[in-house]
Amino acid sequence: MKFSKVIVIIVAIILGIGIEECHCKVVQFIFGDSLSDVGNNMHLSRSLAQASLPWYGIDMGNGLPNGRFSNGRTVADIIGDSLGLPRPPPVLDTSLTEKDILINGLNYASGGGGILNETGTYFIQKLSLDKQIELFQGTQKLIRSKIGKRAADKFFREAQYVVALGSNDFINNYLMPLYTDSWTYNDETFMDYLIGTLRRQLKLLHSLGARQLQLFGLGPMGCIPLQRVLTTTGNCRESVNKLALSFNKASSELIDDLVKQLPNSNYRFGDAYDVVSDLISNPLKYGFQNSDSPCCSFGRIRPALTCVPASTLCSDRSKYVFWDEYHPSDSANELIANELIKKFGFLRDGQNAAPSPAPAAIAPSPED
Repeated sequence: MKFSKVIVIIVAIILGIGIEECHCKVVQFIFGDSLSDVGNNMHLSRSLAQASLPWYGIDMGNGLPNGRFSNGRTVADIIGDSLGLPRPPPVLDTSLTEKDILINGLNYASGGGGILNETGTYFIQKLSLDKQIELFQGTQKLIRSKIGKRAADKFFREAQYVVALGSNDFINNYLMPLYTDSWTYNDETFMDYLIGTLRRQLKLLHSLGARQLQLFGLGPMGCIPLQRVLTTTGNCRESVNKLALSFNKASSELIDDLVKQLPNSNYRFGDAYDVVSDLISNPLKYGFQNSDSPCCSFGRIRPALTCVPASTLCSDRSKYVFWDEYHPSDSANELIANELIKKFGFLRDGQNAAPSPAPAAIAPSPED
């Protein structure tokens, strides 16, 4: 009898099969940029893309910066909450253990990151999607060593995956003359290059076990405050918005194609372009008062590329669509998340979205 147990253990070790069965939870693995970053860039000491100073995070938890590029929650936070999934911590948090990963998943998103490796290089440090997937492969090795190959493969197959990048590939690459991509490609050839790269990356994630995956589309990025202030009129840059629409169309077609190709793949595409465009055009309709300037700004100095302690905050953060020059406020993120929940089909007919409640404004504005 003892000899038989020894044989079982030896075989398990050779095959990489864990002795203990893992009753693992369904968790999320999130890949993205500053719209989904929950603290990774705070661990990149040389990165210029930071949300490490007040007043980032003012309406969440203890009101201190937590790495989110907003006053509150991200869109991925809100969608995950609505599905009853734990919020994944940042992968670069060195205090995390294998148990933490099995319980909460991981977030690989990085401010300034893009689908393309060359995107956002002037931020000095950031995690591109390729680098994020490389870190995910390291996570897989770690979990396999903890629970064995069979249990780990099941864990990763049952997890939910979010991929939410693309805006930096335009705003912090193609649309900036200092990047070679801006004069190497035209709109059509750059889109082919971008979507071709994304196709390779999504296929790689599938080969690594991703079966349930949501790809986020882009909003009207020509209407973010940073893009408006670059014009003489203060209006949206429609040429930039057209790029977002082209990306969404190509990404939707890509997902349709991959679902046909990749076995057992449940890949979904969703974007909130139309509702955000309407929100920006008609803020009062949605309970907002301002949709063209940031809540956190540096007086009349525009653009203020980040929110800092010396910045001035708007009097009511819940009434502003944009938190800073780039990123939506918590209130706008909730509207975007509700739209994506519908687009991804996470609601049954007649069911209303019920994300986590918006954070209370627990910290006053600096001028209060």
